[in-house]
Amino acid sequence: MKTILLSLLSGAGCGILFAFLRLPVPAPPTLAGIAGIVGIFLGYSIVVLVRR
Repeated sequence: MKTILLSLLSGAGCGILFAFLRLPVPAPPTLAGIAGIVGIFLGYSIVVLVRR
């Protein structure tokens, strides 16, 4: 849980920095894009589990 919280905080910090510097965020701007990234992660995780 600590790792997840630290990841969330560091991501928020990066988002704040990008906003202050007026740079585009290097992440999908929609929920569908984020769902695609989660899908890639889940697909990879499934294959890793099956190969064990």
